[in-house]
Amino acid sequence: MTVAEELPETPETSETSEEEPIKQRKNGLYPGVSDELAENMKSGWADTELRDLRPIPQAAETAARRAALSARFPGERLVIPAGNLKVRSNDTEYPFRASVEYAWLTGNQTEDGVLVLEPKGDGHEATIYLLPRSDRENGEFWLSGQGELWVGRRHSLTEAEKLYGIPASDVRELPGTLREATGPVRVVRGYDAGIEAALTDKVTAERDEELRVFLSEARLVKDDFEIGELQKAVDSTVRGFEDVVKVLDKAEATSERYIEGTFFLRARVEGNDVGYGTIAAAGPHACTLHWVRNDGPVRSGDLLLLDAGVETHTYYTADVTRTLPISGRFSDIQRKIYDAVYEAQEAGIAAVKPGAKYRDFHDAAQRVLAERLVEWGLVEGPVERVLELGLQRRWTLHGTGHMLGMDVHDCAAARTETYVDGVLEPGMCLTVEPGLYFQADDLTVPEEYRGIGVRIEDDILVTEDGNRNLSAALPRRSDEVEAWMASLR
Repeated sequence: MTVAEELPETPETSETSEEEPIKQRKNGLYPGVSDELAENMKSGWADTELRDLRPIPQAAETAARRAALSARFPGERLVIPAGNLKVRSNDTEYPFRASVEYAWLTGNQTEDGVLVLEPKGDGHEATIYLLPRSDRENGEFWLSGQGELWVGRRHSLTEAEKLYGIPASDVRELPGTLREATGPVRVVRGYDAGIEAALTDKVTAERDEELRVFLSEARLVKDDFEIGELQKAVDSTVRGFEDVVKVLDKAEATSERYIEGTFFLRARVEGNDVGYGTIAAAGPHACTLHWVRNDGPVRSGDLLLLDAGVETHTYYTADVTRTLPISGRFSDIQRKIYDAVYEAQEAGIAAVKPGAKYRDFHDAAQRVLAERLVEWGLVEGPVERVLELGLQRRWTLHGTGHMLGMDVHDCAAARTETYVDGVLEPGMCLTVEPGLYFQADDLTVPEEYRGIGVRIEDDILVTEDGNRNLSAALPRRSDEVEAWMASLR
């Protein structure tokens, strides 16, 4: 009898790994494994258990979040999966990123993890279900494509308990446990098909949506740990923008991708990743809101709209935009449009304060832009008519901001009455990002406007007495932008 080799293993297949040999990958160079080699690979390995681990920095915060979740759904079993690896092509996967709901409640980021809150007394007992260390007895650690020899060591269940402050169990046993569960159950959908299948006759879409909405709204107000992480993300992003300005000459010699790659280096060195696909839009590409192809030319005399954010190791992301003159100096028409957007952003930021309506900052910024469009003769006034009919939207296009956190568009599942129709509170963090975009083929504006796109975006924290601009270290006023660029060159 021989043991076969190298097949990626899922939690479902690993349930039977002790009864069935690990299957051979088609076209592997070795037809099998001799009994002697299989026996040899079982022994001679050092004990690598980590015994001096301390809880993760946010352990107290994640415990408080779980307590709030428990209080909201008494007597119900709550299931929050991290998600599974997703295939990119053939036998390669996309880099894994745990679901925000799971990471926010646990601090853990590993694939296949599941947080379960079991009703107990007046509250819940939490268990984090994870894959344990790779099995060396059956060869999984070196023969499976997801074994530790191939993809790296994972924490033992004992280590996980120390790190996250939650009892840990083998996730391969969870589907069977859930199938036998009784009583009301809710699950966060869309991340783990196997877990959902185990609960298919126990849950309803309406009840599960209530769970998802609660977890989204619970993130509207950030705690001190989250605010610190957002500031870290912004500080790294500021350094990433500085990196870009220093290499604009190299970008001119290549393409927008040099800008994207330069910022990505900073994101990977100081954080986990970029928080979203970097928009490195030069020239008329700045008029495409989500230009992420980043394959166009970078030319002196054009503007560069750079919308980018570093994501920290705990998944909190910045979201900052600056529109920069590639030559280092704005032309007269570029400055005219830029200054209008800056004035609109100033009005929007001033409207961010506790007790204000969420919509106030958007309305303030849109009013300024509408006034300028009427003043320039691009749309017929009066301004009130323009705003009532939304005529400015031909050139302003999008809303003036959104909530920010572990998702770049955070809290997206929150109810409208608590988000866009809600009231700002201290601890909320949002972007203020007005823009003007004159498409290259827009015949309703003078030719000198066409192909110019400007957006200025900052990350604003609502404080007890107003707001704090987390990204204030990046200049915004047109003359300050020029001076900053000159200092870096």
